[in-house]
Amino acid sequence: MRQRLIKSALFVMACLAMILGALGIILPLLPATPFFILALFGFSRSSSRFKHWLLSLPVIGQDLTCWQMDKKIDKKRKPIIYISIIISFLVSILLLIGLVYLQLMLIALMLILLFFIRKLPEY
Repeated sequence: MRQRLIKSALFVMACLAMILGALGIILPLLPATPFFILALFGFSRSSSRFKHWLLSLPVIGQDLTCWQMDKKIDKKRKPIIYISIIISFLVSILLLIGLVYLQLMLIALMLILLFFIRKLPEY
């Protein structure tokens, strides 16, 4: 019973991540790829049918397959990832004018994320 509850929770989380990932494709400030990776994680542990469906999607499927196998990202996409991270964080920082601690936290988070992306192997 507990195992079934965990699988159901992972499936719901994966579905929500898919919705956010789809919104991330449309909305420029919402990153799509991390949500698709989260969906892949959830579907991998809850539904093999949905996992295979996700991996077969035309736009993101190949990238997710490479991520799942080797934890690598496309070399050509790294600059796009850098730019989108910087723009989205800068917009957030500018919206928080006067809240210096939150701005500093966002700057630190952005630098950590950029460092993490830089260290990821490429294909």
